[in-house]
Parts: sequence; C-alpha cells; structure tokens
Amino acid sequence: MSVLQFLQEYDTSLLIALAEHVRMIAIALAIATLAGVPLGVWGTRNSRAGGIVLAFANVIQTIPSIALFGLMIPVLALVNRGIGTFPAIIALVLYALLPIVRNTMVSLLGIPHATVDAARGLGMTEGEIFRHVMLPLALPGIVSGIRIAATMSVGVAAVAAFIGAGGMGHFILRGIQTTWPMMTIAGAVGNALLALIVELLLEWVERALTPRGVRIAAERPA
Repeated sequence: MSVLQFLQEYDTSLLIALAEHVRMIAIALAIATLAGVPLGVWGTRNSRAGGIVLAFANVIQTIPSIALFGLMIPVLALVNRGIGTFPAIIALVLYALLPIVRNTMVSLLGIPHATVDAARGLGMTEGEIFRHVMLPLALPGIVSGIRIAATMSVGVAAVAAFIGAGGMGHFILRGIQTTWPMMTIAGAVGNALLALIVELLLEWVERALTPRGVRIAAERPA
C-alpha cells in the first residue's frame, strides 16, 4: 500500500486520533498552567515551599511515562478510571508541572530589584506591583515554560495509547502490534508534526508577549 492509498483509507481515523491527542494535551496543559503558575508564585514568596514543589516535580520527571501509567492503573481502578484518557491527563499534568513552576519562579525572581523599588517609590501597592510590573515582565518566561510543557506533552500523550487513551499513539501501537511499518510511521510522523506546530505557535506567542524593550536588548550584540 502506498502512502497516498494509506492516507485515503485512514484519513478519518487520523483526524479522529489527532483530535483526541490535541484534546488530551489542551486539557492537561490548562490544568497544569492553572496549578503551576500559582505554585510558582507561591514558591517565590516561600522558599521552603518552592523547594518542596520543585523537588516533587523533579521526582515525577524521573519516572518513565509508561511506568507512571502502570502505577496509576491499580489506584484509579478503584474508581473505575484505571485506563483511558483520565489517567493519561493526570500523567500529562504531573509531567507539565516542572517546566511551568520552574520558569514561573525563575522569571519572577529574575526581575531587577531596582524595577520593583521604582514602582514602590511611585506609591504602588504590592498587589499593583505584581499585576502591573512583575507579571508582565515575567509573562514571556512563564509562556516559555508552558511551551516546553506542551511540546513534551505531545510525546508523553503518544505513550498513553498503551492504556487505551487513543491519540496519535494509537497508530504507533497498532503498527507495532501488527508489524505494519506504514501504520507506525503515520503515527510517529503525525506526532512529530504536531509537536513542531505546537512549538512554533507557542514560540510566536512567547515572542509577542515579550516587551519590545526587552526584545531589542536581547537581540542587540553584546
């Protein structure tokens, strides 16, 4: 079977798998962002808490994704959610936390003290300083963390097919089970293209959110 014939026969299945893949990543990334950014902010104000959060996220990163899925199956089976998209989304959230929390902390802690002192000297409250000075300056770095998490999640979501979560990994799994290289290549290429699109899109968002003065200073030769 040629590539064109394969695409004609499985075009609908590929689109469904792609939609499942994007849905898992979008839900997990939204949850990880809503949890990770506040945790990162908290970590900058409480160094002990920040260290604990980063240590937990680092430990999760050391666990292979297939092993994490295997660990969750008996636990979530107690609520009849051991396989499918539910454990996949939980795993994606856990893996996405580290880059989001770490980049949030680094971006906020990297803001020059002189900038904060100047805002304070203008009579701004601590809440106003955070909302109108610190957060805008840290936003590009936070988005960078989200970009890293999103790109990484594309690959992890492919492994989730082994627990019945669907997505592009379903084609890779079927290709391995049936020893059909075309099926495996379709899943792998589709997964790689999705990762590239996500990377480029969020890189553009990160650049758009970077203040013009900061961008010009970064591009200026040393």
